[in-house]
Amino acid sequence: MKLPALLINLVPRSPALIGRVALITGSFVLGQWVFTDVIHLPGGGLGLMVAGAGVWWLSRPSIPARFDAPDSVQGWIRRCKEVLDQFEALEDEEDVVALRQQRSEALDAVLQRSEPQKVSFVNSGEGSLEDHPDVQTAIAGSTPLSISWARPLSQTGESWVWPAALQEQDVLLYVLPLPLMAADLLWLERVPANQPIWLIVSWQDSSTWIDQQQALQAQLPQRLSGQVLRWTGNQDDLSEALAPVRRLLEHPQRNLEITRKRLLGSLHRNWQAELEQLRRQRFLGLQQRTQWLVAGAVFASPLPTTDLLAVAVVNGLMIKEMAGIWKCSLKPEVLQLAARQLAGAALAQGVVEWSGQALLGVAKLDGSSWLAAGTVQALSAAYLTRVVGRSMADWLALNSGVAEPDLEALKIQAPLLVAKAAEQERLDWSSFSQQGISWIKELARQTGASPNPA
Repeated sequence: MKLPALLINLVPRSPALIGRVALITGSFVLGQWVFTDVIHLPGGGLGLMVAGAGVWWLSRPSIPARFDAPDSVQGWIRRCKEVLDQFEALEDEEDVVALRQQRSEALDAVLQRSEPQKVSFVNSGEGSLEDHPDVQTAIAGSTPLSISWARPLSQTGESWVWPAALQEQDVLLYVLPLPLMAADLLWLERVPANQPIWLIVSWQDSSTWIDQQQALQAQLPQRLSGQVLRWTGNQDDLSEALAPVRRLLEHPQRNLEITRKRLLGSLHRNWQAELEQLRRQRFLGLQQRTQWLVAGAVFASPLPTTDLLAVAVVNGLMIKEMAGIWKCSLKPEVLQLAARQLAGAALAQGVVEWSGQALLGVAKLDGSSWLAAGTVQALSAAYLTRVVGRSMADWLALNSGVAEPDLEALKIQAPLLVAKAAEQERLDWSSFSQQGISWIKELARQTGASPNPA
């Protein structure tokens, strides 16, 4: 078998390259024999190829990446406008005029928030302060306030999602009855991040309060354990109990900015969820196109080393285009690192072996005998591309808009992402096999081979 023209041109120019090429070629030839004749791995050529790809990808050094999270209103505005631009790039112009207007109005509503600060008393049906005559006087300070009493929160909710009207409040005051009920705990565990909240507990017996406070703090989420305000139930003590709240409200500009950032972040997340559906539609077309490019390149490659090169190059182009679809600002080396982790997880879970065995029947029924080995190898490479591509799409979706992707966590997440992607692809196996049959027939037609074995 002749070396590809590219290698022939390179070998005479670099003595060091001669040894490298010989080592790689020798390793793959030896590995091909071990995988095919000793281990009897189905699709030995492809098994060797992807195993080599996994070793090559996973052996490259990790490059940590750090990203700056939006820490200002202007930073979140830029993020939101980037999402709006992405909507325009993916949506059909004539169908979304009303939606774009709604998104623009939602953004303006957040940016136009101004004084007075909004404060809301919340409870789950017990312990309301709404009828207390001096509550507004006790909380009022030198700055104007808009005080409201929310309807009792549901005690049998299914989603336990805070109402939008409460998420928009600058400060929440949760009137918490004791002993702590399960419904209250569930609501408190789901308080939006960066939502200022204080817990008002009525407890008259001072001699038992310390023990009661410690027991309550042990049950609360950590960030709320220091937000407990004790009120003795005495009318004269209410103002003293709410003193920390008044001090917080003395900084209206800071509180309004915190609220704007929180609401912009929530708006960004909601838009990202809508945008993800559009991205997945675009990705499906890219996935289909890339898998057959990989299949064709693997089938035509003369050596396992060039199989590896074909898969790496074509999948690299797919990941680059996926980064454009998801509009992520991750550096290329970060994307490569993520792809290596996912590819390694796919190899460890036997994606190639399973697809190789499943494809033997397809190749035998619909390809000529001399095409069978090459088609199994090519179609397995296409299937591996589908699984890695889908798991990469899931990872990009999880990290879209995230300030700093946790690459260490990816080592733990990768097997789960790949397992989920592989399961989803297996559910669509009949569709893939039909596409594979069409590809084999077209390949046989182009090469002049008989479409069915004798």
